[in-house]
Amino acid sequence: MSNPVFNRSPDFSIRRTPPGTPITYGHGSYPGMQGSTYYGDPAQLNAMYAGPAAGPVDTGRVTYDDVLIKSVSMFAVVLVGAALGWAIASVQPAIIYLGGLVGFVLALINIFKREPSPVLITCYAVFEGLFVGGLSVFFETAWPGIVMQAVIASLAVFGVTLALFASGKVRSSTRMNRIFLAAMLGYLVFSLINFVLMVTGLNTDAWGMRSVEVLGIPLGVILGIFVVFLAAYSFVLDFDRIKYAVENGAPRKIAWTSAFGLLLTLIWLYLEILRMLAISRSR
Repeated sequence: MSNPVFNRSPDFSIRRTPPGTPITYGHGSYPGMQGSTYYGDPAQLNAMYAGPAAGPVDTGRVTYDDVLIKSVSMFAVVLVGAALGWAIASVQPAIIYLGGLVGFVLALINIFKREPSPVLITCYAVFEGLFVGGLSVFFETAWPGIVMQAVIASLAVFGVTLALFASGKVRSSTRMNRIFLAAMLGYLVFSLINFVLMVTGLNTDAWGMRSVEVLGIPLGVILGIFVVFLAAYSFVLDFDRIKYAVENGAPRKIAWTSAFGLLLTLIWLYLEILRMLAISRSR
């Protein structure tokens, strides 16, 4: 169960091509060349071959710079939304529910939308920022300094994972993907059961079953560490899909999808670390 954002787009689908299989490229090496036959002026053809090869920008293909710019931009939008949510939530807590609900709906729309929409992705970043900022201010009030700890930890996990992936020391594999899928399904089932127990009043603890201690350590802390590793491997899968899209000449619009997918994983990681730290400090 990798990031659903990347699973929905064929541009991120990694498929092996058997040796000897003829390959047809959607983009030619030069603008306007989509096949091997050319019927124009021979002089023009010679000039095209003599000139510099068209780059990704000329052929409308996505680049790592595109992904970086879109990702940083959306992260900045989330920070602005979080600052607003932080300021508003102290006087109007309802902003948390508004941001969470609208952000969730926009996330679903963007996940299932065939073509990436910069407007909808930006709107998601704004409302998700309101939710994260509003929620964070209450955690910070209860446990001063916890938000900065969660932010630093989240960025550290993202940065270390990216560095290891870029160096080639970490890659996804079929075996690890299966383990990751089983682990994610198990965690989702646990989270659903815990939510039902808390809603129905069968478990009145603030953290539900996460407060149960195992060898003197709250289960929520153990699960939190476990989820950090899940999120790190999820980043590896995200980076792998982006690498495939760039190397195989996916359209530039895919940069928006990439930014949205990375943002989903990063926000999930931050919220999980925030909860883990809160459970640890609440003891």
